[in-house]
Amino acid sequence: MAKRKLQKSFWKKPEGILGAVVLGGIVLGIGIVVSSAFSAFAAFAATPIGLGISLLALGAIIFLAIDKKSRTLISYMYKSAMRWITGLFIEMDPIAILRGYVDDLKSNLRKMNRQVTQLRGQMHMLKEQMLNNQKDIQSNLEIASKARDNDQQKAMILGSRKAARLQESNAKLSNLYQRMEVLYRVLFKMHENSEIMMEDIVDQVEVKEQERKAIRASHGAMKSAMSIISGDSDKRRMFDEALEAIADDVSQKVGEMEQFMDMSEGFMASIDLQNGVFEEKGLKMLEQWEKQGDSLLLGEYKETLLQQAKDDNNVLDLDSPITTPEPVKARGGKRGNQYDTLFD
Repeated sequence: MAKRKLQKSFWKKPEGILGAVVLGGIVLGIGIVVSSAFSAFAAFAATPIGLGISLLALGAIIFLAIDKKSRTLISYMYKSAMRWITGLFIEMDPIAILRGYVDDLKSNLRKMNRQVTQLRGQMHMLKEQMLNNQKDIQSNLEIASKARDNDQQKAMILGSRKAARLQESNAKLSNLYQRMEVLYRVLFKMHENSEIMMEDIVDQVEVKEQERKAIRASHGAMKSAMSIISGDSDKRRMFDEALEAIADDVSQKVGEMEQFMDMSEGFMASIDLQNGVFEEKGLKMLEQWEKQGDSLLLGEYKETLLQQAKDDNNVLDLDSPITTPEPVKARGGKRGNQYDTLFD
């Protein structure tokens, strides 16, 4: 997971949006003041003292525009001010945000577990219904065959037609079962990956909170500013940006997780196995999801799941329990974490 792909630019963050609005207001304000008092400025600059002051001001502006360290310092101060103002109204602490996502994930995992259980029950019922239909098909074909041998035209036609209707019904139910299998496999894998993600977040929060306190204690605002002026990296800000990158990534994955659960809930609600009917809208929602791009939670495994559902030789075990997979071991035998590389 590349660091540069996860991090947002300053202007795409809440503080950046505020900064753009404030900057636009400053530019507009200067323009209004200059245009309304242009004659007064011109008269002032016409005097020797005014000319000297104007030249000094112009020289200072040109220096700030040319000097890289000055521009960097002003940019740092401006961004810091915007973050502070934004923090008065919006939660900006990435540690607190990540803790909130852990609570969301716990709630979503409980809901997803219920959905998997409910879907599993529906699939068992559907398989039983298809099996019973197949038995009835065979029975009606036998009746039609005997009626034909006994020259009972009416009984033969009724038996044949009933068998044909049941065969058509089973074809539709088979297609529905395949779609339900896709849904089941995806929910199962999403639950698995979300468990891993939640453990990774909890692990990162526990470890990085102490590191963050130490970095903030040794890299105050003034030291950070001096580091920037000297051309060094701001360790304090880089650490926070890594945490923000994790929060942004988790936010997108939690959003995808909740969106898929809403879709799957709508899909399951559209199925009435008691009466043997289901709405085409539910199928179309799932088919549309299948055609969409890659999944953040599933990654490249999405295509694998879809292929597995279409493979008749890959039989789905509906009785397999939802388990938390073994953590991946990093180099040195320690537990791996998908977000560790952000702090390298």
